[in-house]
Amino acid sequence: MSEELIHTCYRIGEIDRSVIFYGALGFEERRRMDLPDGATNVFMGLPGDGDRLELTKNPGVDSYDLGTGYNHVAVTVDDLDAKLAALGEQGIEPEKPPYQVRAGGSRICFVRDPDGYRIELIEKR
Repeated sequence: MSEELIHTCYRIGEIDRSVIFYGALGFEERRRMDLPDGATNVFMGLPGDGDRLELTKNPGVDSYDLGTGYNHVAVTVDDLDAKLAALGEQGIEPEKPPYQVRAGGSRICFVRDPDGYRIELIEKR
């Protein structure tokens, strides 16, 4: 198959706070690219994977209306409790405690990034 989902782009209000947030989730900053219109793209990825997240800071814009169509992206974690404890030390709290959608399923939890985007954390089984 030649098709591949290569990245998702978020428009963000402030680069450093977003890079710190996604770093706490395990992402690495891979590169920054300044665009002719004054925008900056920051590409991030998880270790061993491609640059799957593009964060775009547009000049003169501090926040965005997320709308009602967007819901979340999902990231797997080895130990959900340990990840939530580490995030809590950085002031990142879950929307509600971890839970299972169905009996025997993976435990999940949602957090929000500094711009309000929801991130689902899914514990690997």
